[in-house]
Amino acid sequence: MRRQELLRVRGRRVAWVPPLLLLVAIAVADYHTIGEFRMISWIVLVPGIAAAICGVWGTALFAVLSLVTYVVADSAWPHEDQAGRADFVLVALGGILATLACVIRVRDEHRALHMGDVTDTIRRTVLRPLPPGWGGLDHAGVYLTADTHARVGGDFYDIQPGPHGTRVLVGDVQGKGLGAVEAAAALLGTFREAAYHEADLATVAERLEIRMIRHRGHTVALGRSDGDRFATAVLLACPDDDREAVDVLLFGHEPPLAVGPGGVRTLSAGAGLPLGCRDLAPGPPEIRRWRVAADETLLLVTDGVTEARDGTGVFYPLADEVARAVAEDPGTAEPARLAAFVRDGTLRHGGGHLADDTTVFAVRRRPAHRRPGGEAPEGGRLRS
Repeated sequence: MRRQELLRVRGRRVAWVPPLLLLVAIAVADYHTIGEFRMISWIVLVPGIAAAICGVWGTALFAVLSLVTYVVADSAWPHEDQAGRADFVLVALGGILATLACVIRVRDEHRALHMGDVTDTIRRTVLRPLPPGWGGLDHAGVYLTADTHARVGGDFYDIQPGPHGTRVLVGDVQGKGLGAVEAAAALLGTFREAAYHEADLATVAERLEIRMIRHRGHTVALGRSDGDRFATAVLLACPDDDREAVDVLLFGHEPPLAVGPGGVRTLSAGAGLPLGCRDLAPGPPEIRRWRVAADETLLLVTDGVTEARDGTGVFYPLADEVARAVAEDPGTAEPARLAAFVRDGTLRHGGGHLADDTTVFAVRRRPAHRRPGGEAPEGGRLRS
């Protein structure tokens, strides 16, 4: 959170209160004690505290107030020992140093906020916000990075509606750092175009494979060491002409789970290789069509969930935990609740520690609605 938000009460800034109270307390203590209270030992703390929580001008003001208070107290109460010039210089120097420290702190805060804004922009570019009901799907996503200081990593997900139905992509780029973010951005850009224009899901898969290979060739040409990067992914297609069907295509990724009041089942497909590894086994990946009930939610996760370990090294039992939760409360199968349940379960299983970037994405077909006036759309179904 920003410092300004932390130091406000009912919309008013209160950063000046702690150093002011300390200054008053020091003056009162100095007046009511004789000799045993060394005012100089305490008054230098006032600009120091102000430097930590106030702005530059506020810190400079408290530095001046501290110096003035010290001089006034020294001359007004002659029954105490009189301070020398050295003590006066020490208080003044402490205020100057505190002000300089505040200048550096505020500059670093502005830089950190700017970098945070840049990171947020990158995240919104890679993981664009999805409107409610986008592509005719209710959806909920959770994205957690293993690096607590980072806000974006190699995991990615998106929904792309188009003339040939709605397509969903969830994946995980091998490795970490900006190189993984670049690869994720490249794949998402290709997905958004291909999923919209291409009628055949296999062609979308081919475009993704080619894009990964081209991206690796570009990094090699730049002389970088991440030219062997690949990505696992799961690609779904929800055709408009069959609202109970979903096509599943896997690129070395965990298959999605269909979660509903009746339980949990795995929607497997051919064991395709990760994107960028087609040369190891040429040929198009297998696409399998599954029937999905209207009350079932498709749960897609990355290996940050499936490979989360507890203190004994046991993996998180995703399917078993979800099945137990749905059996106790069928409402857990709703996308938002399901994503939150898996997020909390993963964090709890790993003791709050994430060994890898973690993505949980849940989608469910929205019910077909009639047009205003009760007129059904052509064919009796809405097109997303």
